Amino acid sequence: YNKDVNLSLSLKSGCEPTLYSYAEGAFLQFFMGGMCMAKQVEAAVEKIVTGLLADSGLELVDVEYVKERDWYLRVFIDKPEGIGIEDCQQLSEKLEAELDRQNTIPESYILEVSSPGLDRVLRKERDFVREQGKMVDVSLYEPMDGKKLLVGRLAAYDGKQLTLEDVPAIDIEKIAQVRLHIDI
Repeated sequence: YNKDVNLSLSLKSGCEPTLYSYAEGAFLQFFMGGMCMAKQVEAAVEKIVTGLLADSGLELVDVEYVKERDWYLRVFIDKPEGIGIEDCQQLSEKLEAELDRQNTIPESYILEVSSPGLDRVLRKERDFVREQGKMVDVSLYEPMDGKKLLVGRLAAYDGKQLTLEDVPAIDIEKIAQVRLHIDI
């Protein structure tokens, strides 16, 4: 092998470029290829769950496929009056059968179906539309007026900026996370 650092760029279908680095014979991955696979799994599972939830009164809030110690497939569902354990169990059983039938996920994983919780993370445009007018916690990458956490009423979201009442619009790239605010 060559002791020099060799870089190769791999572009997978529908994914961000993946940069691989080979140095001193060790394989270092700058951007995990698993991240690309995770997004593909999330998209496939979202499509399956949307079909399973049709006419059920349940809403798909989010799908998350993450590697912790093991791979976890987390599906978050809700309905206006709130969900119960029966809702989660029914979807879990149907989803497990469908994922096995379609062989959607190649490796072993742990399936979790649950509520997104009271302090749910807002990720998609539909989340911001649904929660407009509610209090949110906005975590920033860099301080704004000396603060990295802003709490305010969600006034607007256009895909590029988020606006809280009485706060100037914030560019989405500056936001690490937005959650529903809980008063304790």
